[in-house]
Amino acid sequence: VQLQASGGGLVQAGGSLRLSCVASGSIFSYYVMGWHRRAPGNQRDVVATISSIGVITYTDSVKGRFTISRDTAKNTVFLQMNSLKPEDTAIYYCHFWDLSRGDYWGQGTLVTVSS
Repeated sequence: VQLQASGGGLVQAGGSLRLSCVASGSIFSYYVMGWHRRAPGNQRDVVATISSIGVITYTDSVKGRFTISRDTAKNTVFLQMNSLKPEDTAIYYCHFWDLSRGDYWGQGTLVTVSS
């Protein structure tokens, strides 16, 4: 599975960005895709996930501000990020998991939120 992420950039606090991640290759019936992020000096943490059956999770700090969605036909996952805060500044990584093959990671896209 190959993951191609896009959509990062520089935005002022309170602004919005939309990340996209396209998965290509052999995609089986059950999988989980999502976004993780690594802020400077921190470990990589999960932000939001969505499964192939539509189960969605969010980390508490982004609930009500971020929305994860998918286009199943295009194997694409989106992360709409609204009301961005400086603490959202991080490298965002697209993630794909399935039971038989485990984890795959995209190349990372930088999101910078200025105060």
